[in-house]
Order: sequence, then structure tokens, then C-alpha cells
Amino acid sequence: MPRDKISMPSSSAGVLSFYDEERSTIKLKPTHVVILAVLIGAAVIYLQVI
Repeated sequence: MPRDKISMPSSSAGVLSFYDEERSTIKLKPTHVVILAVLIGAAVIYLQVI
């Protein structure tokens, strides 16, 4: 029994990207993150010394 060749429409194989939903409400600059990390590190060191 011969099969008819059925061609499927081209798609992205079910991979979808939703960039609109991944926007964060908290916006931090990289310098703020580095300063915060340094401050937390300094606080931890200070608390271990005393």
C-alpha cells in the first residue's frame, strides 16, 4: 500500500520564545550589583572579626 507524501508546514519545531514576558520590574546597573556584593562581603568579614 503506497503512502502519499505529506509535507508539514515549516515551523520552529515547537520552540517558542517569549521575550515580552521575561522583562523584570527591578532594573539594576552592573555597578550597583558590584558595589552591593563588595558591601556584603565587607559586612561578612567585619562580623567574623568581632
